This record gives sequence, C-alpha cells and structure tokens, in this order.
Amino acid sequence: MGLKTFTIDFAELASKHYLYGSYKYHFLNKQVKKEKYILKSRIFYNFDVFTGYAFKSEYYEKDGVKLLRIGDFNNSGDVCFDSMVFLPEEYFEKYKRYKVKNKDIVIALTGATIGKTCFIDELNKKVLLNQRVGILRAKDEKINCKFYYYLTKLYSFQFQIQIDSMGKGQQNISPSDVSKIKIPLIPKLKQDKIVAQIKPIEKKIKKLKAQITPPQKIINKVFAREFGFDLEKFEKSKKEKFFEVNFSIISKTNNLKFNVSTSLSNKINFQIPNVKYFKIKSIAKSIFAGGDMPKDFSDEKNEIYQYPIFSNGKEKFGFIAYFKKARVKEKAITISARGTIGFAVARNESYFPIVRLISVIPIKKFILNEYLANVINFQNIEKSGNTIAQLTTPMVENIKIPIPDLRKQKKIVNEIKAELNKQEEIKRKIENERNKIDEIIEKAIKES
Repeated sequence: MGLKTFTIDFAELASKHYLYGSYKYHFLNKQVKKEKYILKSRIFYNFDVFTGYAFKSEYYEKDGVKLLRIGDFNNSGDVCFDSMVFLPEEYFEKYKRYKVKNKDIVIALTGATIGKTCFIDELNKKVLLNQRVGILRAKDEKINCKFYYYLTKLYSFQFQIQIDSMGKGQQNISPSDVSKIKIPLIPKLKQDKIVAQIKPIEKKIKKLKAQITPPQKIINKVFAREFGFDLEKFEKSKKEKFFEVNFSIISKTNNLKFNVSTSLSNKINFQIPNVKYFKIKSIAKSIFAGGDMPKDFSDEKNEIYQYPIFSNGKEKFGFIAYFKKARVKEKAITISARGTIGFAVARNESYFPIVRLISVIPIKKFILNEYLANVINFQNIEKSGNTIAQLTTPMVENIKIPIPDLRKQKKIVNEIKAELNKQEEIKRKIENERNKIDEIIEKAIKES
C-alpha cells in the first residue's frame, strides 16, 4: 500500500479538535468525558456576552471613573479594584453599554488569568470595562447569577479546554468564543437552594480574607519596628509637592537629576538614622540581567529539564518552565526589571534567569540572601520613565540599603517568615472552604 499524502493550511489544522496540538487540551478533555454529566447548554442561551470599549491610553491617568482592565484578576479570580486606572467622569454616561452592574459575571479575555471569572456584588464604584474584559449578563429572572458564577469557577478547567479547542491557546478569547462555551442547565429553584447553602461558606471566606495582610505591609512593619523607621512620616513626605534644595547639589545626585529616565522614587532618600547603608554592588559578588528565553524547554520537571526558568512578575514568583542548564548555581535574589518593577525573590535553588529579570548574588559574610530580598522589597523601588518603566543593572548596583549585623538580619528574616507563614495558613483555610463550594456545585450537577 502506497504512502498517502495531503496538504492543509496550518490555521485549519489548529482549529481541528482531533488534530489540535496541545497535550493539555487532549488530557483535560479526556478527563471531562469521564464525568457522569454533560455540558448541556451554550452560555449565550442564558446570558448576553459582550466586552468593553477600546479606550485610548492617554486617558488612563486622569481622575474620574475607574476602568477595569487586564491584570485586575488575581489567582483566585477575584477583581483587584485597587489596581484600576481612571477615566474622566463624562465617559461613564457616554459609554453606558460598558458599565459594570451588580450581578454581572466578569471574565478575563486575555493574559494568564484567561477564562477566570468574578461576581460583581454590592458594587458602589463607577466602573467601565475595556476590551480585554468581558461581561456575562443574565437575560431574564430565570437565572441566579451567583449560582452560575460558582459554576464558572468550578468549570475554569473546562472553560480552558473549550477555549483551547478553538485554537486560542493562552492568547485571547472574544465574546463570541465565550458564547460557544457549554454549561450545565439547572432548574432555577435548585439554583436558589444551592446559593443559600453556599452563603454561610462565603461568609466564612469573607472573614478569613479580612485577616489577610499583603506581604509588603508585613515587610514594612517588621523593618519599621526593627530600625525605628517612621512609615507614617514617609507616606506623608511622598505627598509633598514642594521642597527646598540647594541647586548646586542637584546635578550631583542621581535621584534629583532632571532626567526621568534615571530617576528613582523609593525609601533610599529617607534613610534610617544610626544604621549603616551600603550600595548593593559593594555587598554582591555579581549583578546581571537575564538572557533570552531558551527555545528548548519543558513545562514539566524531569531528569533532563531540572532547572526552573524565571522571568519578572509575581505570578508563580516568575516561574516559566524548566531548562537543561542553570546559569545561577549559588543562592541569589532576583529583581523584576519591568512590570512588577522592584519585586524581589530569594532563590535558594539553581535557576536560569531570562529577560526583564536582574539577578544579584550576595557575599555571604556581609548579607543573608533572604534579608537582601526583604530589604529590596522594603525599599519599594519604583522608576519613572518617559514610556515604559524599567529598572537597569546600574540602577540596582547603586541602590543603598541598610545592613545591620548578621544576627539582626536573621532576626528580621525570621520575623517576616513567621508572619508570612500565618498568611499562608489563612489562604489554605480559604482554599478548603472554596473546595466545599465546588463539591456542592458538583453534587448538584450530577444529581440534575
């Protein structure tokens, strides 16, 4: 029998679910088929699905209406209102279609959180959407939106499977893509009953969330207590618009130069009395930026691909994949050069850094690895640039940091670690409660 050949457009190849080249798609799709229930209805039968307006970026920094944009979802699928940008007040009336309303389900259409949803409840802010975030809005009273929000969270994997089957991968999805996603149909009476059953669990989760303290606040509190640093006074000083200075010193001080491409705004110029400061380059063996992303890598760790690849970002602490070689084999810290600029992580394992990540290998006899990461985060480095904020290796080299003796460094590290461990325990409790909600939804679907 002769060899048969055929030709096909690659775009068409990627769109065929049985030829789709994604291990994750085929593996998870197989898992879904094992379930006793099936996804019965497309979302658009029950919901209007639409996205926001393509607002021009020049309006992003103006006071007024808050704009929900990509990046406002965290790992749990919650909206982080504090990270929004602003639009003028008149936009809120001009673009009524894109207003966020109570009982809306908001879905991320692009980025690492693609397919994740959040429920808008008791909204007391004026919020608009841009084109990177979508809305699922119930068409009639037969839908309990809170129930379907729980369902979309439970089905986040299945959402991703169906998104992948469209050939979208991790790139982006549109409202029309979301409309094609299938979901179970549950009678309204049962929806209401399940939401009532979940209500006390949500109440407990809300209480636990109130106990969570952001890592930056923990680090600031410990350093302030140990060094007698007046955080309140520092915060007030940041709001001051005018100050007196001898102009002769401006040209000699990097942080006061009339050049936004080299200016830093952090706690460097607000030094703690009676504490010795050293430039990072004087306590480091090496400081360097990461290289290009290797073309040959693995998503899974194995005997060949053993070393993590790290980039900038707080998501998974910058983890990307695994590589065959490690560029850094000693204890080191990494600092994000863009995006989450100045975010430092202590790395105690060998790793391979890539672009937008600066590595610092400390001299052990001067400074502890964990202390260096914590003190960099305490400095809360921010850079002002003409367009995109970027931290450079020379800037890192010249940052001055307070360095006490190793005994005090260890005390600070242990205090911060103990507080962060408490926060992790609270997060574990929240996750356990969320698993209870998933179990309730799963049971309801299987019984329907």
